[in-house]
Amino acid sequence: MKVTIEPASGFCSGVRKAILKAESELTDRGSLYCLGGIVHNETEANRLNGLGMQTIDHQKLSELQDAVVLIRAHGEPPSTFEIAKKNNLQLIDATCPVVKRIQNDIRETWSNGKNQGIQIVIYGKKNHPEVNGLAGQCDGNALVVTDEEDLLLIDFSKPLVLFSQTTMNPLKFLLIQNSIRNLIRQSNPEMEEHFVIRDTICRQVSRLAGIFKNFASQHQMIIFVSGKESSNGRYLYSLCREVNPGTFLVTSIEDIEDKWFMDVNDVGICGATSTPVWLLNKIGSYIATHY
Repeated sequence: MKVTIEPASGFCSGVRKAILKAESELTDRGSLYCLGGIVHNETEANRLNGLGMQTIDHQKLSELQDAVVLIRAHGEPPSTFEIAKKNNLQLIDATCPVVKRIQNDIRETWSNGKNQGIQIVIYGKKNHPEVNGLAGQCDGNALVVTDEEDLLLIDFSKPLVLFSQTTMNPLKFLLIQNSIRNLIRQSNPEMEEHFVIRDTICRQVSRLAGIFKNFASQHQMIIFVSGKESSNGRYLYSLCREVNPGTFLVTSIEDIEDKWFMDVNDVGICGATSTPVWLLNKIGSYIATHY
């Protein structure tokens, strides 16, 4: 069996930074709290848990005293840092630099425009940790929209600045932009000049879209490795499957089915930006030796 691993697969820079910080702290301390799942990949999270990392939620955070807590790549709202100060918690901030820049942009946009009635709209998944962190930069006053039905909640008589969660589908973001613009023209055309778009989708995910589609077209079968909760994983997997119907989504070796490999002699393997390279290699070795 010929097995090829797409070299662009593996952690994005933001996730890699968070993992490295966690590993460093665990080496020095032997234990570490992480606020929320450090990465949307169960296998990698289990590896770190085995090294002494303990995942906690915000309720547990509010009860902790005098502890060290890692802030994952998704980032957190200001309220988390206020709790940490109150409880004498040391925060290891591993917020992705891209997310951090968007947080700063939203906070500045809100500070400069709230007295003029500005609306902050975030295209993303409601209650996603990154989105919660972004919305927190404007005192929770952001409107989160996921589909076109949500756009009816916008007040088109006010200035509007549109942001996006970093891992959303770029084509759907463009659709949302055009839908908002059309709704403004229908209801309050003079406000179109006060509609500002901040394209805050991560370029690394956008770049991978083209790479993975090309990769999927060159192989008989594609095994796409991703955690179940990964937004970019679902997006990139769907692109591979559009190009190559023989694309299968797995989280680990246990998900692989023998029937997939009948009459197959060429397999390509790629994964989400939250999928570790060691897991891609492990799955690749398994396929190469078992089929």
